[in-house]
Amino acid sequence: MEAMAHPQVSLRSADQAIHLSPARAFLIYAYLQALDVLTTLAFLMASVEEANPLVRQAIALAGSPLAGLLLVKLAALALGVICWRAGRIRLLQRANVFFAALVAWNLVCLLLGLGRGPLG
Repeated sequence: MEAMAHPQVSLRSADQAIHLSPARAFLIYAYLQALDVLTTLAFLMASVEEANPLVRQAIALAGSPLAGLLLVKLAALALGVICWRAGRIRLLQRANVFFAALVAWNLVCLLLGLGRGPLG
């Protein structure tokens, strides 16, 4: 991959991480938040209870899973914007790794749970 072809990406050496531009790091963060909403809704539709007590409380207070999740994710996006504006890109990148792992975990658990259905 040529560094010149993607000016937002800095490739230094093989032993260093890829550094994204602040805007790209935030866009990835926002995308992962959306994926977390979708996988959580899939869990809830499969009658799996939300594991996060804060999200459970938000869902209960909002009166619907979608409204509760959107409330939580709007707060998460606000925190992401604060990180972006404050130059805390490393923190944002670490959050991206966490949420990427969380979404992957959600998908694996969802597939394993659905595998026990009529076809599994």
